[in-house]
Amino acid sequence: MKVLPFGDDAVLVELDDLAQVRALDAAVRAARGEGRFAEVVDQVPAARTLLLRGVGAVDHAALATAVRALPAGPAAPVAERAAPVVELEVTYDGPDLDEVADLTGLSADEVVARHTAATYTVAFGGFMPGFAYLVGLDPLLRVPRRPSPRERVLAGSVAIADEFSAVYPAATPGGWRLIGRCERPLWDVDHEPPALLAPGTRVRFVEAG
Repeated sequence: MKVLPFGDDAVLVELDDLAQVRALDAAVRAARGEGRFAEVVDQVPAARTLLLRGVGAVDHAALATAVRALPAGPAAPVAERAAPVVELEVTYDGPDLDEVADLTGLSADEVVARHTAATYTVAFGGFMPGFAYLVGLDPLLRVPRRPSPRERVLAGSVAIADEFSAVYPAATPGGWRLIGRCERPLWDVDHEPPALLAPGTRVRFVEAG
């Protein structure tokens, strides 16, 4: 673990993998719930880092010491079970579905069955507003990103890449493998919060009838 100053008002914690990020993120949230880490007003997990931000200048050394004193271990499963579950209806007709089937040695129907069988958890957000990185993908569905990204991926495209699944909240270039489409909005500036999928939220994909 490395804890680095990040401007005057934050520290950036660098970790070895996503599992460590999720564990530390859960530990900090639990500590804040107990009244500790009063100087922290926002925490932003990513694939290998956790940003802890305060209001105004923070004592970097003291915050680093407090972070290192937290118990190491996996994210609490009870907290995940208590998290809300969002069901997203998907039409599995993505342009990469057959290619994913070829890469995995499965049929297209088996790809869909495995994708809908899992319960996912939002590990972190990034890339663009409302884009949630979902963990929990069946290991057999882990495929690499496309060799070259598409210039335009339509909003609502359901995708997989490496260990993650996601839904594109808006049209953008992208290199993930597209296996379906979802009509439910993931980002709405008129809604509070605007992102449908916040870190910790559980997600189930349901095949459209």
